[in-house]
Amino acid sequence: MNSPFYHQTKTMIYNLNLSRVLFLDVETTPQFPDYSALDEKGKRLWDKKASQLKTKEEGTPDELYNRAGIYAEFGKIIVISVGYFNGSEFRLKSFYGDDEKILLEEFATLLNRHYNNADDVLCAHNGKEFDFPFIARRMIINGIELPFILQLAGKKPWEIKHLDTMELWKFGDYKNYTSLDLLTYIFDIPTPKDDIDGSMVWKVYWEEKDLERIKNYCQKDVLAIAQLMKRYLNQPLIKEEQVVYTP
Repeated sequence: MNSPFYHQTKTMIYNLNLSRVLFLDVETTPQFPDYSALDEKGKRLWDKKASQLKTKEEGTPDELYNRAGIYAEFGKIIVISVGYFNGSEFRLKSFYGDDEKILLEEFATLLNRHYNNADDVLCAHNGKEFDFPFIARRMIINGIELPFILQLAGKKPWEIKHLDTMELWKFGDYKNYTSLDLLTYIFDIPTPKDDIDGSMVWKVYWEEKDLERIKNYCQKDVLAIAQLMKRYLNQPLIKEEQVVYTP
């Protein structure tokens, strides 16, 4: 027998009101430019984490530190880009900067003001495994009260209004990760991976100090996620002239 979650997700998709969906993507980086900047306790804790990540080809925790950005305990958010439909327009906006607390407070204000009703939905690619929990954890670390739409405690699975374009593609098959890049390719969606990819973000941020470039990359991902949802719903893609960038 299919679960209530199955029926709720199916209903959510085929009755989805795109005007109430906030599409989002985050970019993260290690909290420090390199391993040597960690204090002694931080080094010990990262050493322990790194020992779980190490492969035969890789050696020291120092060499693995560029991966720290994907763990909320060792990383920080530098960009949250969002997109939403406003009539015929698709509007893109980014919260970004070196001060993680400020950008998270600004993002929380957006959610509290505009995405706190029962019909509001957050959507990301691999969002349930990465974006949503990472944002929630970093908000808690920074002393920010979680907006209602990010609160999971006490909610039944079908009460959580989070959509994940990767999970939707699995159709119940949990064996494989499918990248956004691959899905945009097979659905003939203009790829967002025309400049950098996620593995390069730490270098672009800490070495090149080009946060604007990372923000632009993140916005392309958000547009791609919205386009992918359009394909899932068998709707026309968003046209270039419909995309509006807001400050």
